[in-house]
Amino acid sequence: MNLDLTDLKKYKHIHLIGIGGISMSAIAETLHNWNYKVTGSDLNRSTITDNLNKHGIKATIGHDLENCKNADLVIFSAAISENDPEMLVAKENNIPIVGRGEFVGYLTKIYEETICISGTHGKTTTTSMISICFINAKKDPSIEVGAILDDIGGNYRVGNSEYFILESCEYKANFLKFFPNTEVILNIDNDHLDYYKTFKNILKTFQDFAKLLDSNGLLVTNADDENCYNLKNITKSKFISYGIENQNANFIAKNIIFDNNGFPEFDVYKNNNFYSKLKLSVAGKHNILNALACTAVCDYYGISSSIIAKSLKKFKGAERRLEFKGTITKNVSIYDDYAHHPTEIKATANAIKNKKYNKSWVIFQPHTYSRTKLLLNDFADAVSKFDNIIILDIYAARETNTFDISSKDLVNKINENGKKALYMPDFNKVVDYVKQNVEENDIIITLGAGTVTNIGPMLLD
Repeated sequence: MNLDLTDLKKYKHIHLIGIGGISMSAIAETLHNWNYKVTGSDLNRSTITDNLNKHGIKATIGHDLENCKNADLVIFSAAISENDPEMLVAKENNIPIVGRGEFVGYLTKIYEETICISGTHGKTTTTSMISICFINAKKDPSIEVGAILDDIGGNYRVGNSEYFILESCEYKANFLKFFPNTEVILNIDNDHLDYYKTFKNILKTFQDFAKLLDSNGLLVTNADDENCYNLKNITKSKFISYGIENQNANFIAKNIIFDNNGFPEFDVYKNNNFYSKLKLSVAGKHNILNALACTAVCDYYGISSSIIAKSLKKFKGAERRLEFKGTITKNVSIYDDYAHHPTEIKATANAIKNKKYNKSWVIFQPHTYSRTKLLLNDFADAVSKFDNIIILDIYAARETNTFDISSKDLVNKINENGKKALYMPDFNKVVDYVKQNVEENDIIITLGAGTVTNIGPMLLD
């Protein structure tokens, strides 16, 4: 509807529907920093909406029809339906409307070097790692990342260079609207099946993403993931791989050891020659792969191995990525993790195995009915890696329950498999039960992409 993103300056007032989303809020902050009038709305109040208001961006809880009606441009998130009241107001008043993915695509086009980090798992951590290395190398990048990153004081950074480092999500194939110069594809796995239906469709979408690069571009992929490594056969761009198992990778981790916190230390080899030694301050084998991806990108852009090593050792992780929240009585440690896919849950379970503790507890909140239904057996297997299992109600997110599924089905499946799980929908009862039953030196993980993150602070209180 009269949309022209080639001349963004003609839009003075920009309104965002779903402004509380992690990517939408980054867009809002970036536009505000560029001196646009920015307003928005979200159905739920959060720390993000509170911060937007503190920064002078009016984020209304509930619908804001007035600001929407008076805007020059409306941006909407993927969770917003065509029948949303603000969408209807925008259409009635012939206000240009653009989806988040398309607008971010415009942003990727205006930078000379856009670095897109994608993959089913690990995007936020790897984006954060690369971002910190670029900042420490004085490259002054602009950044959008899918979590709060303490090093940049939020989930975005507006720099004054040609570099734009962007976490790039595959949901609804939004990243196909981007204009990358460099792509990182960390892994390709079954997810967002409510949209893709089959793994074949997911794989094709990542292949199409790789095909966006021209001969001047760079594709960095995981050689331990066969589907990622095979992208070398379809891309026109330069190709760099990394891995632990695949000895044909360009960057390889060798001589891996873990300390008592589960933090790895390892040697990096580049094209079979010793490159550097890395010590991480985040746990898990999966973070070794993330660090190798970061190293490959940073080395390509001329960042020294010493800056990479210092930056990665200092990096303590992004928010909600096995984030240490504190200890309670009996020296029980509490961690919070965003994992909401079976592969991610297994990675978290494996990561804590290298820590020193007595028994593990997982408090898991499944995320979306469709994912729970389609991956029920995999979820049951993944959470069974923990010693004590508590399952909360499914966090619906954007969905309604048309899938005939509940958390009780997951509990029953776990119990059928010979592992005991408890269904506890009430957060207060969860807190009481855990405090009464934890033992000395146990470890507790709150797990999921929804409100389960509130349980850690409740335990600490």
